[in-house]
Amino acid sequence: MSEYDIQVIKQRYNIIGTSVKLDRAIEIALQVAATDLTVLILGESGVGKENFPKIIHANSARKHNSYIAVNCGAIPDGTIDSELFGHEKGSFTGATEARKGYFEQLDGGTIFLDEVAELPMGTQARLLRVLESGEFIKVGSSKVQKTNVRVVAATNVNLSEAVASGRFREDLYYRLNIVPIYIPPLRERQEDIPLLFKKFASDFSARYHMPTISLDAGAEQMLRQYAFPGNVRQLKNMVEQLSVIEENRNITAKVLEKYIPNSVTSMVHVVPDRTGKKMDMTFEHELIFKFLADMQRDINDLKSQIAKMRNEDVPLRVGSIAETKNLLMNRNNNVDIVEKGDYDEVELTDYEEGESKVEEVAMSNTLSLQEQEKEMIIKALKKNNGKRKDTAKDLGISERTLYRKLIEYDLNK
Repeated sequence: MSEYDIQVIKQRYNIIGTSVKLDRAIEIALQVAATDLTVLILGESGVGKENFPKIIHANSARKHNSYIAVNCGAIPDGTIDSELFGHEKGSFTGATEARKGYFEQLDGGTIFLDEVAELPMGTQARLLRVLESGEFIKVGSSKVQKTNVRVVAATNVNLSEAVASGRFREDLYYRLNIVPIYIPPLRERQEDIPLLFKKFASDFSARYHMPTISLDAGAEQMLRQYAFPGNVRQLKNMVEQLSVIEENRNITAKVLEKYIPNSVTSMVHVVPDRTGKKMDMTFEHELIFKFLADMQRDINDLKSQIAKMRNEDVPLRVGSIAETKNLLMNRNNNVDIVEKGDYDEVELTDYEEGESKVEEVAMSNTLSLQEQEKEMIIKALKKNNGKRKDTAKDLGISERTLYRKLIEYDLNK
């Protein structure tokens, strides 16, 4: 595949960037287009996965036949089978006439199943049959029909983890993952960020009839270092806001900072690895701060649920934060609430074991971030009996980061 072919595709589908990883994804899409192999497109939300099924279809022998994109996550579970495979008249309430599904309508064409991990398990079994034999059965029918449809699927979910947790069929995963195409997130193609900014700035300038905005050196550096959890979509939205709101068309770092949410904990830092080369890594506190934020949400949920159930005189038994959330969902447990103070601490009585225990579910809001971080590490160490590997896994950080923190907080004993 020549560089010229890749540039032609970029121009046709308005793909901006010179990243090697992005070029590799386009190259694989062009190579696999001529075949009928199933393709799985992988990447985070907002990276532009929707362009690649179009590239594959337009460069295949099916290009003169139909193409349709289906967002599997946007169709209710009760109607997804009917949408994909069709139904017979009277097969369910509201089925006043027979309907052809996408696999019947698109015979000879291509279907793009976006957010394929959102499919219900029953629909996954039907899809597997189509992929393996080209056969399907309409809802409410017993007649087997044949179809010749190429499937291109996409997801921002880790399907291996979904398989391990029982949320996705293993056989379907391997059937879809014949040719995977990985679309890199924006933080892995930092060299493309200024190019994308200029393109979006030009587009919005023309749309809103305003002078084009630009970045000074400090703002461009800040933009390159930002992690962009929303990827290209987030950058585009940011440029649109800047284009509409800012009167000074030369954007400085100070101005840009106002448009970067959680800028302190969302910056990507470049640090040397052991080989002396530079590598990108997300600010190490970010994961711990996220863990703290999740814990705070648990606490708020706990408080509101306790207050609600207290008003309803519903008994409650609580053991730990995770256990509490589960038990709050199940009101059949033989438990009581024992109040203490302002719900910052809850005394728990277990009638089955005849024991009482107190679990502190909130840290003082006056603690600094460093003190909160230290407290989380101490609790995680106690929970895992001092095992660093398990502690690091619980905190969502590497063992090396944990080791540095143990030294920093004088916990390496």
